[in-house]
Amino acid sequence: MASLEKVLYTARAHTTGGRDGAARTDDGRLDVQLSSPGTSGTGTNPEQLFAAGYSACFIGALKAVGGKLGIAVPQDVAIDAEVDLGTIPNAYGIAARLKISLPGLDREQAQKLVDAAHQVCPYSNATRGNIDVTLTLV
Repeated sequence: MASLEKVLYTARAHTTGGRDGAARTDDGRLDVQLSSPGTSGTGTNPEQLFAAGYSACFIGALKAVGGKLGIAVPQDVAIDAEVDLGTIPNAYGIAARLKISLPGLDREQAQKLVDAAHQVCPYSNATRGNIDVTLTLV
């Protein structure tokens, strides 16, 4: 396990009620109702939040490595993220799929960018070896 050398930011959230509760960040920028997946609740769920967080973070990683590799990341870069919730032996687990769109880049450049981003993205580093993650260029 790699320990942080320097803390750049700390997110703080207060959650009550679990999957059928609410979560709010200390700065008030996020204030959401939570609902279990597949229920009639009107809130979001942890898997949706993870999909949004991972895809946003991965786009940030694409931009960070793009500058270092001399590859301009298209302004209309987009990721469709899917996060599955399922069972594993004696517990629950997740799997993630990122469908990455890099319009205007040739496939070789795009793949080089995705591979490099996957090495530096904090979500990729957190999930590597822990859950199934599939990255697909579309």
